[in-house]
Amino acid sequence: MAHARISANVPPDIDPTKAPVAFGKRALPKLNEELQSPELLTQQRALMALCDLVHDPEKVSQAIEIGFLDNLKTLLLHHDSTVRQKTTQILYIMAMHNVGRQGLIQNGVISALVELLDDPVDICRKNTHQVFEMMSKLPEGAVSILHAGLIPLLVFKLKTEPEEIQELILDTLSNCLRVEASEALATCAITILKEKLTHSSVAIRSKAARVLLEIGTHPEGKSAVCEEVIPVLVSLVEDTDPEVQASATGALMFATIKPQGRFSALGAKAIPPLLKLVAEETSKARLSAIKTLTMLAEVPEGRRTLLHHTDTFQQCLNDPCEAVKRAAEIAISVIQWKP
Repeated sequence: MAHARISANVPPDIDPTKAPVAFGKRALPKLNEELQSPELLTQQRALMALCDLVHDPEKVSQAIEIGFLDNLKTLLLHHDSTVRQKTTQILYIMAMHNVGRQGLIQNGVISALVELLDDPVDICRKNTHQVFEMMSKLPEGAVSILHAGLIPLLVFKLKTEPEEIQELILDTLSNCLRVEASEALATCAITILKEKLTHSSVAIRSKAARVLLEIGTHPEGKSAVCEEVIPVLVSLVEDTDPEVQASATGALMFATIKPQGRFSALGAKAIPPLLKLVAEETSKARLSAIKTLTMLAEVPEGRRTLLHHTDTFQQCLNDPCEAVKRAAEIAISVIQWKP
């Protein structure tokens, strides 16, 4: 199904080819001065020129040294939407470089961008979320996002943003919740993510399952996943998309570490679809499926069922992947264990 895309096109009256760009050592200082100009057109053209320059990491480093980021933070609140659009675009391009990410962290840009979450212009919000997503890939960036108190805001934005921004939010949450999940759990994140698990978009289903997987790696997260979403995760094990299957099975694996998760998974009839994944040699979810079934075999009911399917695990003993072979060996020993 086709969806509307957020356009990054600038207004037709702004012609970047007419921007007078200085060259050499004076280029960046001159642009920095023009950003502070009271004339809107001068600011817009300076931003256009800067957009081209910051693709070069050396120019990014120089821009940070000169103090560009203070001016850019000020322009984030500009009344003109084109200024805000190009400012957020520049910050996103800078965040593509390691030196840029470090500069954004050190200069408090993440906190300044919070103001853009409610911007009336879609492309400004999209650029903002692209910055967050890029920053979250760096451990220090994820911590900065957590410290800025952004997690509750990002979770609630999943309800209202267009799909392509939802995807960015889910990626950011996945990276940040790998570090810390308590804020997300305190803001009804599980309920909102559960809704996303049944979204028509494959990408959103997969990314939502990935966020739940990260939540499930934390002790308090396992309990929350057990209580609310295991039946939906079991249904996604049979999803037609391999990425959705892999993320859902991974989340299910962490949830079934707890006894209550195992009983919930058995009640949701998880064994048949998981066995099917184990039998598929090309499945991305195969290893997670074996580990999940091993935990279900810890429950007498699960062991009784799986005793009839040890041949499925036997086939994995010749797998070229050592992790799969080892997991299959453990599964067989658990299933065949006798008191």
